[in-house]
Amino acid sequence: MDMSIALILSQDGITNGAIYALLALALVLVFAVTRVIFIQQGEFVAYGALTLAMMQSGALPATVWMLVVMGALVTALDGVRALKAGQGRRAVGVAGWNLAYPLALAAALGALPVNEAPLALQVLLTLAIVVPMGPMMYRLMYQPIASAPVLVLLIVSVALHIAMVGLGLLFFGAEGQRTPAFSEFSFEIGPLMVSAQTLWVLLVSALLIVALYQFFGRTLYGKALRATAINRMGAQLMGISPTLAGRLTFFLAAFIGALSGVLIAPITTIYYDTGFLIGLKGFVAAIIGGLASYPLAALGALAVGLLEAFASFWASAYKEVIVFTLIIPVLLWRSLTSHHVEEEE
Repeated sequence: MDMSIALILSQDGITNGAIYALLALALVLVFAVTRVIFIQQGEFVAYGALTLAMMQSGALPATVWMLVVMGALVTALDGVRALKAGQGRRAVGVAGWNLAYPLALAAALGALPVNEAPLALQVLLTLAIVVPMGPMMYRLMYQPIASAPVLVLLIVSVALHIAMVGLGLLFFGAEGQRTPAFSEFSFEIGPLMVSAQTLWVLLVSALLIVALYQFFGRTLYGKALRATAINRMGAQLMGISPTLAGRLTFFLAAFIGALSGVLIAPITTIYYDTGFLIGLKGFVAAIIGGLASYPLAALGALAVGLLEAFASFWASAYKEVIVFTLIIPVLLWRSLTSHHVEEEE
């Protein structure tokens, strides 16, 4: 291996590591606030990429009907409860956000030539379809069992992952999809050819990480999530709603996943089940951070990306095995250096 090959592999590793870092941050956030191991994080990546590809092909994205069904279920649960409590205005608000919004979005996508729209609008519409599924999923699946043991929450996550993979096959088919690059511009740095899409991935990832840092440090909702992550019971006693914290956390996780899918869709072919491996690599990075430390998770993501890139050169057939084997020494080290803490009652 000469220096030029090493630079090319490093570029690929850093690009992949930036995406894994975003997913790792989302996984750490969800677990810290809700104790949910968000296995289906990768499915939001695949749904984001494939929804955009479906939209660009001129077809109505099937995910919009999934949003409509989930919204109808949430409306049935929360709207009926609000009506029984005599809260008519709240019931109208619940129906407006969870039912009227998905139906209006489906009507707009069916009536407009979205495939001829600018790329920025297509990306916004993709996020508008996929991201609201996050808080709806929390309301339907996790909120009723929010106080259940972590093992029960994990089983629900596994079931949702399997269901979303199956629905992905139904929605998008077995064929892989790629979207056009945001820009065809590229330039050379010595022996290294840097594409504009790589810069988009790195720039958007860096901006999103900075935005999340500012959100958690300077906004009321961000501080509420930090408080919930540090001490759920104490945050609840101080008036922070665990339901609001859970929905906001799932909203952020779905946004990070869908945006990551949009970013990598021009770089790699995305299949209906691609999200599992991508999410699993983000999970390895999150484990390196102990499902608690954001900086360690980000550093772990870069390590995973670089290890994957160099492993694909030396032993491409075993690159996935090499990456996932990384979790064994990390778990061993953490088991030897950390003390067992009983689950919070």
